[in-house]
Amino acid sequence: MIDEFYFPSKDGNTEIHTIEWKPEGEVRAVLQICHGMVEYIRRYDEFARFLCGKGYYVVGNDHLGHGKSIQAKSEYGFFNEKYGNACVLGDMHTLRQRTEKKYPGVPYFMLGHSMGSSLLRQYIQMYGNGLSGAVLMGTVADHKKAALLFGKRLCRVMAAFRGWHYRSRMVDKLVLGAYNKKFKPARTRADWITSDNENLDTYVSDPLCSFMSTVNAYYNVFSGMIGIQRKESVYMIPKGLPILFLSGADDPVGEFGKGVRKIYEKYRAAGIQDVTLRLYTGDRHELLNETDREQVYKDLLGWFEKHI
Repeated sequence: MIDEFYFPSKDGNTEIHTIEWKPEGEVRAVLQICHGMVEYIRRYDEFARFLCGKGYYVVGNDHLGHGKSIQAKSEYGFFNEKYGNACVLGDMHTLRQRTEKKYPGVPYFMLGHSMGSSLLRQYIQMYGNGLSGAVLMGTVADHKKAALLFGKRLCRVMAAFRGWHYRSRMVDKLVLGAYNKKFKPARTRADWITSDNENLDTYVSDPLCSFMSTVNAYYNVFSGMIGIQRKESVYMIPKGLPILFLSGADDPVGEFGKGVRKIYEKYRAAGIQDVTLRLYTGDRHELLNETDREQVYKDLLGWFEKHI
């Protein structure tokens, strides 16, 4: 059974759109999904239905500036001018608190994809206690602090002249421009997303996956990445929290597995006791929309079952 509802965002103005997939009978575990940049939660329907059939309650919201969590089209790709990431993280935590009230004592997992994985990395540094596990999928590789600071300054300068809702092709190209290079001659603007042509065509033609993010969103993404890369931040993650890294070996966002492995090693060095890394040969950025997604589904289910 699928239901939709809204709850008030931490930005004080927006109603956050949420979807829940409820299994028949007993709820064995909960999975909260945090989607990536320039997409929305309904894109996880097939995977959510799969887990629902195994007794899992699945829930996820459209982040600020995404999907149906907007007040006007001008808000696409915009978080919040003053508090940015804090609002997005606050909405994730609000949804968790609401869900835990519905299903107290039930094992609770969270999964973050792409930008959602970066958000989840921030989240578990603050609210990791009580979770049964965290899945970081399509993980964004760590970047040099100087590059991230440059990105923040560039966004701030542009905002000073054009406002925080400004959409900069320059910034967008700096972040996403190199991702298609390995796949030349590229058939679409986003061949790096998946090798499944049908799912790729659906993605490219979807207006909710085609807008350009604002300098506000990019500024907050850069800020968040600086925060999660600090050594002291990694040590804030609960040592007993099971963490699973899943990425495609052909995913440029994770530097084709190299960047993901570096983060995995960093977490192990911090003393986190249960950290697993899986790289899928031939797969690109969206593992849940890849040609071998049924295997990915089974692997995720197996990991959840192990940690219930």
